[in-house]
Amino acid sequence: MTTTDVGVTATRVTEVLLRYASGIDARDWELFRTCFTADCDVDYGDIGHWHGADEVTAWMRDTHDQVGPTLHRITNVTVTPRGRGASARSYVHAVVTLPDGAAAVHAYGHYVDDLVESAGSWKIARRHFTTVTTELHPAMR
Repeated sequence: MTTTDVGVTATRVTEVLLRYASGIDARDWELFRTCFTADCDVDYGDIGHWHGADEVTAWMRDTHDQVGPTLHRITNVTVTPRGRGASARSYVHAVVTLPDGAAAVHAYGHYVDDLVESAGSWKIARRHFTTVTTELHPAMR
């Protein structure tokens, strides 16, 4: 793999991660679903574990239907090409507001993803989320 190929892979993988965040924040569940393989394995630890794009999309939709605006920021993305796929590690800072927007939860953590390319499209096949810390607004305590 050339340096150019590695750079293109990193760009395409980063685009998937940003599409994931944008899909949640825009409540665009069709866009969100495009981030995952049909048979993906998504493990968010104590939050939940889902098998398949339909299952994780339904959970995200149901969860986010109950809250106000959200802001998912994904940073510090590192990508390592692996055969016909890649692994990625990234940080996430999610701001989730109450339905009235009066207060918010700030959740911090990191994702470890295995992605595959198929027919020119990159998707997450496996994801593990680790929570680092969660901060509640004083009104939510």
